[in-house]
Amino acid sequence: MCGIVAYVGQRQAAEVIIKGLKRLEYRGYDSTGIALLNKGLNVYKKKGKVAELESFLKDKNLNSTIGMGHTRWATHGEPNDENAHPHYSATKKLAIIHNGIIENYNSLKQELIRKGHVFESETDTEVFIHFIEDIKENENCSLDEAVRLALTKVVGAYAIVVMSLEDPDLLIAARKGSPLVIGVGKDEFFMASDATPIIEYTNEVIYLNDQEIAIINNGKLTVKNTANLPLTPYVQTVDLELEAIEKGGYDHFMIKEIFEQPRSIHDCMRGRLDSSTGRLILGGLREYINKLVNADRILIVACGTSWHAGLVAEYFFEEFCRIPVEVEYASEFRYRNPVIREGDVVIAISQSGETADTLAAIELAKSKGAIIFGVCNVVGSSIPRATHAGAYTHAGPEIGVASTKAFTAQLTVLNMIALSVAHKKGTITEQKYHEMLTEMENIPSKVEAALKLNDQIKTIAAEFKDSRNFLYLGRGYNFPVALEGALKLKEISYIHAEGYPAAEMKHGPIALIDAEMPVVFIATKDSSYEKVVSNIQEVKARKGRVISIVTEGDTIIPKMSDYVIEVPATLDSLMPLVSVVPLQLLSYHIAVMRGCNVDQPRNLAKSVTVE
Repeated sequence: MCGIVAYVGQRQAAEVIIKGLKRLEYRGYDSTGIALLNKGLNVYKKKGKVAELESFLKDKNLNSTIGMGHTRWATHGEPNDENAHPHYSATKKLAIIHNGIIENYNSLKQELIRKGHVFESETDTEVFIHFIEDIKENENCSLDEAVRLALTKVVGAYAIVVMSLEDPDLLIAARKGSPLVIGVGKDEFFMASDATPIIEYTNEVIYLNDQEIAIINNGKLTVKNTANLPLTPYVQTVDLELEAIEKGGYDHFMIKEIFEQPRSIHDCMRGRLDSSTGRLILGGLREYINKLVNADRILIVACGTSWHAGLVAEYFFEEFCRIPVEVEYASEFRYRNPVIREGDVVIAISQSGETADTLAAIELAKSKGAIIFGVCNVVGSSIPRATHAGAYTHAGPEIGVASTKAFTAQLTVLNMIALSVAHKKGTITEQKYHEMLTEMENIPSKVEAALKLNDQIKTIAAEFKDSRNFLYLGRGYNFPVALEGALKLKEISYIHAEGYPAAEMKHGPIALIDAEMPVVFIATKDSSYEKVVSNIQEVKARKGRVISIVTEGDTIIPKMSDYVIEVPATLDSLMPLVSVVPLQLLSYHIAVMRGCNVDQPRNLAKSVTVE
């Protein structure tokens, strides 16, 4: 959710931090701030994006080799200067930045008010740093001990960094439920919410685990847990190229990531799938594949776009593996006392690997004896570490807040998992198995062909950019694609849109259709094609304006559609990988034409690390 950057070493801290905040701005952009030790503990913060902070800092003396910065997605308190991070303690001798939510902040705040504390903001974070200082003074202990004691008493999720006026070489960090990465350089250390602000300087990183505290003091790093036990941190090398997190000549990260899909899908399969030999190996599943083969049911938990990928996967697993599947919103899963039996298999899907609701669902399922598989993109993130096994999507960094290449990468990996299980279980013929492998290898080139429709889609976008509502309809494998298309439009263009199974249109949404209502049909050739043709006729009879995504060579639907987008033919189960691409492009171009901030849509953040 929020983005955290901190630095201590020989460089100018402000330069490192500002550059890092720009790379983390996708995590939140309601406000930004920076704290530096420079003849005092100086905090500078502003409502708005990092550019606003940069302007504010132009006439300030920023000479310092230690500091920390924050870009905020607001939870407690509206976006304004006062609620921006960092926050001071009561004496202004301490400062903190925080990603997460402290659930018991109000009771802590009332107790501190009784002690005479005065608060300048509405945030839970300011309460947190006042609480730490109160402990330090009352217990007469060191700052790191005060932080540790405070962490044993707060309830909720956090990634924090604390600085002290009295300890000019000290940074203290801790995490629970929110990510924090430490970069280890030569006589310098970096801290961030993910590795993107760090890789320019070092590829050696430590991923803090839950309830761990990192103390950097006088150029040395020590790690302990909240029980005060010393730990040996595991330093690993991050395989991430700087070019991957730059726009590379594109106007926005989103359009870059849409056009990266042929490569990202290919990277998902690289080293795993070879149709010529019938080879399909997912190393991360090897130890637990029999659990999947013998599963009585599969539960898929996810949020947002990942949930839509889960809905497609439901079709995969039920069609090929003959295993019943339930797809759950992770945010609702643990609040309805779900029935989870020992031996159930839970597949958790998350681009970031940090989604708080999904992590909570995992922990509940684990406590009931379920086997947990993770499908994530970000290496070293929390979900892969919380699961028994899983597979990375290897899509590369996704900076645009609206997920695109992560979705198709998830579908690719989930399809490979389903095929592996089906083949081992014997619920798919050898002929069908090899046909699927061959066609999967062809998908990157078919996505490439779909991307060549960009100019045509741009023309369609110009026609509908001022629409107030959209309806997206599909059947079978294309129903979740309709949901995803609608979500993309909502996320980045702020146009109200709904996705429905095409047959359900008659059970309510058809009342909305008139000459002002664009209806997008994902109407590719499949087993439900004739039914979709009937659904289109029903819309046209009510003067709805129809945009149809069809299979190349279709001669029927184009005659009854206002606009037609032709995509290459593929197997029904693989069509979502191709049919979603025009919907991504349509949303992108409409949003650009409406003047929306495509990469940073209002009120959203890339990684939702609060429940």
